[in-house]
Amino acid sequence: MRIVGGRFRGLRLAEVGKGDRSAHLRPTSDRVRESLFNLLTNGALGDVVTGAVALDLFAGTGALGLEALSRGATRAVFVDDGRVAQRLIAENLAKARAEDRARVLKRDAVRLPRNDGEAATLVFLDPPYGRGLGEKALEIAAKGGWIAPGAVVVWEENAPQEAPQGFESLDTRAYGETHLTMLRRLEASNPAE
Repeated sequence: MRIVGGRFRGLRLAEVGKGDRSAHLRPTSDRVRESLFNLLTNGALGDVVTGAVALDLFAGTGALGLEALSRGATRAVFVDDGRVAQRLIAENLAKARAEDRARVLKRDAVRLPRNDGEAATLVFLDPPYGRGLGEKALEIAAKGGWIAPGAVVVWEENAPQEAPQGFESLDTRAYGETHLTMLRRLEASNPAE
């Protein structure tokens, strides 16, 4: 696995190895990441990566957030509570020398605390497939101030996903068994959201 574009292009990421079975690590392939970032930088939405604040939920290896940093995101927050994932994210940030632009939260993505920083304009959501955790994580992150109105969300699952309340569907792409659903966060109708 490597970074496929931008400043860190070609950087080999830490090997996932056997890990532990409970980690559910399933890194997004280089091919899917390359296609995704072509959409996010050159697609109908324009370039939503340059200058973005990225939020990588269920971050795993951190490859999606690192790819965003490589391509011009200003900062990234990586959220994962897995012991193996935390180690891999730390190793990959060190390899990219990007620790100063990153924050790692050792939390379950469906149990985020209230955000005390800038809200994300680009969100990567890659939950364990088929468990219904994606919608719950989006709801918690939105209510907690983690996702800015107008933010673009990329949700990776094994099937296309419906836009949950507060989000609109933008696009869906299939890459074999991987489905990417792109959403946009709607303007908050309630100031508490």
